[in-house]
Amino acid sequence: MKTMSIRRWLGAAAVLCWATALHAAGLQVTDDRGVVVSLPQSPQRIVSLLPSLTETVCELGQCHRLVGVDRYSNHPAPVRDLPKTGGGIDPNVEAIVALKPDVVLMATSSRGVQRLEALGLKVLAMEPKSSADAKRVMGKLGQLLEVSDADRIWRAIDAGVMAAAQSLPADARSLRVYYEVSTGGYAAGTQSFIGELMARLGVQNILTPDLGPFPRINPEYVVRANPDLIMIGVRNVQGMAQRPGWRGMRALREQRVCVFTEAESDVLVRPGPRMAEAARIMARCIGDKGRR
Repeated sequence: MKTMSIRRWLGAAAVLCWATALHAAGLQVTDDRGVVVSLPQSPQRIVSLLPSLTETVCELGQCHRLVGVDRYSNHPAPVRDLPKTGGGIDPNVEAIVALKPDVVLMATSSRGVQRLEALGLKVLAMEPKSSADAKRVMGKLGQLLEVSDADRIWRAIDAGVMAAAQSLPADARSLRVYYEVSTGGYAAGTQSFIGELMARLGVQNILTPDLGPFPRINPEYVVRANPDLIMIGVRNVQGMAQRPGWRGMRALREQRVCVFTEAESDVLVRPGPRMAEAARIMARCIGDKGRR
């Protein structure tokens, strides 16, 4: 009996030593640059400079840890009252430093990454462009925030996208679609998360895969492709009918154009926890405008 008790005591001591060593080692997360970001513990003060990252933090139930966000982060409602720290491209470094964050979440393409790191701040750079990216980012943030149900949350999002696809009538699923994402003719390619949502909804993107996730498209390309349906945000629609050759395209002739509100566009262009809602918005558009 004494031998068994000693063995149990030694086993418990070993587990305690392992847990103590793990805690002492802190938290390590590898970002999209391949940089290992080390923190003594899960961050309690977070600045987020990308709306999709802001929304993901909140979806994981950790909105209360945010102490500052970029000027475009407007969902969910509590983040609207947080201090604004510029944009992802032009972060207000002084304002960020003043907030004393444990970590700054921002896009890999932001010019402020190196400057913030030079000032001694911890930066986790992530920039989801595909559905797989969005899933990976949610997992990374779950790891960072020590939230165990990131996978469950993602499965619910994926199920919502599937339900949106199943809501469409069969005759609406063979449409050829052009989705213009922003001014200047930037469109959603097949490799983007928007293009992937379109594919899951059963419609055909007029852009070819070789063009990349969000290519800048010549207006003549769209005229030649002659899509059945155009999706575009209200911010970009002005002057669309005056583009050379566009008035004669099938989509404009038959009034098959979905103009998304600013709020809808915010949902649609952010690869994160509202992707199921984005799929529902697109499905409504396809169902309403796609009937032959």
